[in-house]
Amino acid sequence: MIPTHPTGLLPVARRFFLAFYSLLPVAFRSPFPRFLRPSLAIEQTPHLLFLLRWLLICTAVGVLVGSASAGFLVALDWVTVWREAHPWVLWLLPAGGLLIGASYHYLGQGVVRGNNLLLDEIHRPQATIPLRMAPLVLFGTLATHLFGGSAGREGTAVQMGGTLADQLTRLFGLRPRDRKILLIAGISAGFASVFGTPLAGAVFGLEVFLIGTIRYDAIVPSFLAAVCADLVTKAWGVGHSHYPQLEALPITPLGLVLTLGCGIAFGLTARGFATLTHQITHWFKRISYPPLRPVVGGVLVALAVFALGTTKYIGLGVPTILASFQTAALPQDFLLKLVLTALTLGCGFKGGEVTPLFFIGATLGSALALVLPLPVALLAAMGFVGVFAGAANTPLACTLMGLELFGAHTGVYLALACVTAYLFSGHTGIYSAQVIGHAKHLRFGREQGQQLGNIPTHRENGRATAANHKAQS
Repeated sequence: MIPTHPTGLLPVARRFFLAFYSLLPVAFRSPFPRFLRPSLAIEQTPHLLFLLRWLLICTAVGVLVGSASAGFLVALDWVTVWREAHPWVLWLLPAGGLLIGASYHYLGQGVVRGNNLLLDEIHRPQATIPLRMAPLVLFGTLATHLFGGSAGREGTAVQMGGTLADQLTRLFGLRPRDRKILLIAGISAGFASVFGTPLAGAVFGLEVFLIGTIRYDAIVPSFLAAVCADLVTKAWGVGHSHYPQLEALPITPLGLVLTLGCGIAFGLTARGFATLTHQITHWFKRISYPPLRPVVGGVLVALAVFALGTTKYIGLGVPTILASFQTAALPQDFLLKLVLTALTLGCGFKGGEVTPLFFIGATLGSALALVLPLPVALLAAMGFVGVFAGAANTPLACTLMGLELFGAHTGVYLALACVTAYLFSGHTGIYSAQVIGHAKHLRFGREQGQQLGNIPTHRENGRATAANHKAQS
């Protein structure tokens, strides 16, 4: 017997849309002629199904990732307070490095690449991210902060977010194309929930894997996951650092020119940090037994802190970041944090780069107040987001983060600092698996499609080819 009404999701969704449409006031329906209404329902049915499907998936992602971030932030606060109360624990940093190195060497060789593994899976899907990445990076980050390493928290949250989200691939029966979107949503959820910035988190997931290009088919899932994860983290009663709201500042030619100059400084600083971190990683690979690398690095970090006579430059450094908005920072603050963080992460300790980049940028901007006629809080805020924009190659996400954290009154200055820093950081960055989707300058157009980690080799090959052609001619 032939059913009176068609069955299946598409016809059901179509009937739902028509019923909803019939309930709209005439004023909302009048722009659409009667003969277009059935076709409008047919056109919107796939959109409705897409929204409902990803709303369900992203709710699951948000609950998992938001809860994981909440637990991580609580634990991170505890180990930070305990370390500051027991400064002698810094001398155990080499032992902590051995624990971290051994755990990854014997249990996590397949996930040791961290964020770069997530980006690789978006570009070239191979297999589901092993679930053990989440507990390993959580343990490694907490141990790094407990014993006194200089690291952040973004990398941990992003890796947990991507890992937990990817476990849903089989549950929801996602195809490879949809799995890429799921990974992006997990990255967005992790970033948004750990910093309390859902807008920046959503755009970060869309921006971070492909430089100069945004994947718009993932924009709805990315925003849904970011907002949901942020709400879940807050529902657990976990708060975030609060930064001063900037006062409105007139837009003047002098102010814009000075901002451009600051953006150049932020971009070059970001480039220096990324280059130094990768170079230190390369140097430590000369130690053939991987668990020994963070041991040696831990000794160097501990000795450096002892020589400096302060713990100001280890851990997250949030108190120093907040202080930089009030008074001008010391000129050497940003450089010392840059070196200690590059050493900590380059030798094999775990944690994120972003909060240290906030420290580096905020203190650099604050120090510039000693010579520039701009408010110290504005300069610190521009450095806060500008150095991060240059190092992560995410200028839009960083601009939104500036608006979410510091208010919209100085949005023009924050945005200009971010895009300028992004330009002057060049084709470098903290994530070597980032692919250049669109070159920052036409001169480097041949590097499109290359991963950042391959750029030095690509340029070396290009110079060798040019030299051969010149010799033959």
